[in-house]
Amino acid sequence: MLQMSDLAHISPWARRGILVSSGLLFALGTFGSNIGPAWIDERPAVVLALSSRNRNLFASVPFIDAVPHSVIGFSRILAAAIVLFYLGRWYGHRAITWTETRVGELPPIYRWFQTGIDRAGWLLVILMPGSNLVCIMAGYRRMTPRLFVPLVSIGIVLKLVVLWAGGRVFEDQIRSFLEWIEDYQWWVVAG
Repeated sequence: MLQMSDLAHISPWARRGILVSSGLLFALGTFGSNIGPAWIDERPAVVLALSSRNRNLFASVPFIDAVPHSVIGFSRILAAAIVLFYLGRWYGHRAITWTETRVGELPPIYRWFQTGIDRAGWLLVILMPGSNLVCIMAGYRRMTPRLFVPLVSIGIVLKLVVLWAGGRVFEDQIRSFLEWIEDYQWWVVAG
């Protein structure tokens, strides 16, 4: 695996850019997830740009056209996937080592994902393109960027198609649920 001394050939600006991007995407995603239920019907594009989590992609379907849904969703998920891939590639060894020293051993889920990426990483990337852990492990376990980007792109497209189709099927239920949230939003916030 990549050691810190192997990062010497990587621009300090690139390393900082990845770290800053990951922090920014995390903050935007957290904000977007929190405001999603309140804004998804009035500002779906904004919510998707902030956080293209499955629930926001699904809930936005009745309120946005297919093209902006696809473009914004694809771009946001791809940006996060690439940032996480490089976090894993450049800093994964340090994170794994730190976890092992603090916990005593690597938690089973990390060992499972390492084994899964080593055996069928291409399939995990396609089936779970928005998974932070899959993207980080793909980078950490040395999947090449030339393989990762097309695989994650295919996975994102499949994910968007499934969520769009599901959102169309359950459009009435989505609208009813969001109306319920609007009626009881302060109780939901308190809860």
